[in-house]
Amino acid sequence: MKHFTLDPHMVAAFGGAFYPTGHSMVMFPNAEDASRVGHQLIDNGFSGDEVYLIPPKTLLAQISPTVRDADNPLPSAGTDGATVRAYTKLARDGHTGLLVKTENRAAAERLMEVVRTVPYSIAERYCRLVIEDL
Repeated sequence: MKHFTLDPHMVAAFGGAFYPTGHSMVMFPNAEDASRVGHQLIDNGFSGDEVYLIPPKTLLAQISPTVRDADNPLPSAGTDGATVRAYTKLARDGHTGLLVKTENRAAAERLMEVVRTVPYSIAERYCRLVIEDL
């Protein structure tokens, strides 16, 4: 499992909000649950390079600022800014994120089988043109 560092490929071309196409983001109220799920995913076939643990402080420092100009000069046509604001609110409440590479529906379903074993607060999959609730 890797520690998260925002990559330029993880932001939207228009507006610059966090938009890691081909990944899913899950937020957990309990940091231990997030870490445990990350390790279980690796044990169940996900590559350690495809699973990122995102502590609240990291999310607030790296992901939250991506929405600063996302609605400028025009309001965003999508939900990417609103989704980042939801992550920001959860991170301020101490929730920890897990970003996992899920390039297809089958990978997202494998992810959620493990995630659903513990309480989680939000789960979103970033497809090319839409953010999908998991």
